[in-house]
Amino acid sequence: MGRSSKDKRDIYYRKAKEEGWRARSAFKLMQIDEEFNVLSGVQKVVDLCAAPGSWSQVLSKRLRGEGKQKRDDVKIVAVDLQAMAPIPGVIQIQGDITKVSTAQEIIGHFSGEQADLVVCDGAPDVTGLHDIDEYIQAQLLLAALNITTHVLKKEGGFVAKIFRGKDITLLYSQLKIFFPDVTVAKPRSSRNSSIESFVVCRGYAPPEGYVPNMMNPLLDHHYDVDFNSLEGVNRVIVPFLACGDLSGYDADMTYPLQLPEGEAYVQLPPTQGPISPAYQHACHLKRHDQLSKPVSGHRSWDSNDPVIDAENITYSRGSREPVTDSRDTDTDTCTDVGGAVGGYTDSD
Repeated sequence: MGRSSKDKRDIYYRKAKEEGWRARSAFKLMQIDEEFNVLSGVQKVVDLCAAPGSWSQVLSKRLRGEGKQKRDDVKIVAVDLQAMAPIPGVIQIQGDITKVSTAQEIIGHFSGEQADLVVCDGAPDVTGLHDIDEYIQAQLLLAALNITTHVLKKEGGFVAKIFRGKDITLLYSQLKIFFPDVTVAKPRSSRNSSIESFVVCRGYAPPEGYVPNMMNPLLDHHYDVDFNSLEGVNRVIVPFLACGDLSGYDADMTYPLQLPEGEAYVQLPPTQGPISPAYQHACHLKRHDQLSKPVSGHRSWDSNDPVIDAENITYSRGSREPVTDSRDTDTDTCTDVGGAVGGYTDSD
């Protein structure tokens, strides 16, 4: 499979590099804005879980403008645990969205005022176990919602990624506590095969007497019993809308590269690579074949291998099963890192 195969399979990945976006997710925010006009009248905005920064790029370009049209009254604050390459006009905070200190730092950059809009495109590293992925994503969204209650002004907006699973009603119910207008959006650039969608929440109106708290009982998981058992008119129903030009590019289609005759294809590198990613050390070990490997999976039973000798492992002649020496009472087991590890990705 050639280097150009992903550019053919994923038109938005290709377009993101051509247009200078750090990730294909930039198109998702633009398509949401085209449908819901969420950026209209916004001067102060927070981008949670911002790395690698594609949504912050969109916010900067659409709100601040460029050249002579650039506005100085717009403030954009991007928050992430990871370091992020600078973006013009974007204030960066490397911090934890579950900490009150992070909320206080955000408000400090707004000179004590609150934000007009909070967006969050954060997602966990998926495991492939859908129930677990959906649960972790829901917890991430609730953490984003919790800090949003600290920094968002009344009537403000909130846009965040969700995974639509069978228990999504609980999440909708929790959002409806704070926002009277909640809609689920599916941008054209999000693959049909993905359970990813985005909640667009407008008109922030917390319950009377509500005091923002990072340990908020309103967001407790015990609400699952109450809300997921509701039926009929009592069950929360949230509208679901497709965003983006339906005659535009399809995220699930493969498109030809459309090269002039006789010209070879030149693949563009990512606009911005990751900064000190957590997997960097593992990549180095893998590249130099230094990752620990299970002995039984990589060595024969009659091998005179120094690793086998060092680990006091012997093999019986009638079996390939290893027999640990009785003197070995404290064995550390290391497993191989499965799968290739890459840079910032936006698989949906």
